[in-house]
Amino acid sequence: MLKTEIATASGSAGQRARVLTQAVAQTARRLKLKTTELTAIIGISQPTASRLLNAKFQLAEGGKSWELGTHLVRLYRSLSSMVGGNDELARAWLRSPNQAFGGRAPVDQIRSVEGLVHACDYVDAHRARV
Repeated sequence: MLKTEIATASGSAGQRARVLTQAVAQTARRLKLKTTELTAIIGISQPTASRLLNAKFQLAEGGKSWELGTHLVRLYRSLSSMVGGNDELARAWLRSPNQAFGGRAPVDQIRSVEGLVHACDYVDAHRARV
């Protein structure tokens, strides 16, 4: 669902916002991200994250949260591709210490823009080898 919706989101800004917001919410659910983790990753308040997860808020196109949300969805899609769509394995990778992240779990690193981009690049590079 994520791939199809994002690929066809060439409509209005409102439609693109709806699609990305749904993709971010679905990514958060599949990775079992806590609301506090989602707030740190995409830079929104906890009440806003709660509204996003309950389809009562949409990310604004062009904003920082929009950009970070696209990276979070990119990370999930790449990771899901590597583990054959097994969300349990994706969650395990996200929460396990990893030498590429200084021995810390990637979920702790993706709270910063630099860490999120690094995680995306890392997974994409390893996916290319598979």
